[in-house]
Amino acid sequence: MRADYDSQGDTLQITLVDVDHADYGDDAIPGAIVAIRNGGPVAIDVLNARQGTEQPLRTVAERYGLDIEALTAAARAALAGPDRTVIIDLLARAAA
Repeated sequence: MRADYDSQGDTLQITLVDVDHADYGDDAIPGAIVAIRNGGPVAIDVLNARQGTEQPLRTVAERYGLDIEALTAAARAALAGPDRTVIIDLLARAAA
């Protein structure tokens, strides 16, 4: 997973899957646009990220069955290091 926070555009982009293009964008979630390829999400743009990323990311995670903790970790890392690419590699939880 890769995340970028563009401080001038105030946009957070989380790339889930590297693809050459998306088929379309789902802009039905307030504050977010989800790029879709072959029926699944490949990237998430959170607009006006300074106003908060939690609710748009939570809604995206619920709608598409994504890991909210992983999305939150990527968002926090990107916001902490603006205008640089952050790469996150989260593995599955260990069995208890």
